[in-house]
Amino acid sequence: MTSALALQRLLVWASPAFPVGSFGYSAGLETAIARGQARSRESVQEWIGGNLESGAARNDAILAAEAHRRHEDVAGLAELADLCLALTPARERYMEVRAVGDAFLAAARAWPNPVHDRLPECCPYPVALGAAVGAAGISLGDMLVAFLTSYAQAQVSVAVRLVPLGQSEGVKILAALELLIARLAGELAATGLDDLGSAGFACDIAAMAHETLETRIFRS
Repeated sequence: MTSALALQRLLVWASPAFPVGSFGYSAGLETAIARGQARSRESVQEWIGGNLESGAARNDAILAAEAHRRHEDVAGLAELADLCLALTPARERYMEVRAVGDAFLAAARAWPNPVHDRLPECCPYPVALGAAVGAAGISLGDMLVAFLTSYAQAQVSVAVRLVPLGQSEGVKILAALELLIARLAGELAATGLDDLGSAGFACDIAAMAHETLETRIFRS
């Protein structure tokens, strides 16, 4: 695969327009907005940046990177899938990573690859994406940039709809997170399973509390 084709495929797979249904989930951000913890551009940016740097998003990126390395290892991918689900901090997040992972693999079958048959039946999104990208010959570093950027874009989209933030404010958040994402992509490319761990307690608690919201738009 040429570098141009690799970039094209990665952009498609990581795009918010790729039919995985991620637009329907907030990863607990809806709870934070309802509670007043993320009600401005600055607080939303801090919330997203914290989860990228030390929360569940960081763990997901590490697991995606490991799946990228193990894309030919059936047993290794099954182990990663189980570990990813075990680390999911809330019931609705558990449902989210499974549903989005299934949807990703169903859509990615438009690009036939033996990796689809090596993945477990219930495959969480970070493992599914990492393995598919690795099997496609796309670099680990590029995948991590795309993965983290896609996460930030989805979170900003939630904030634009719920805070509400204007589109221009949402774009400012993405611009401000560029350097953080670039740094994290470089750092996480050199990590392994021993580096898993989260200090994003507020994000985890918000995800756990989401199912008790009286009025909600998102599924997590």
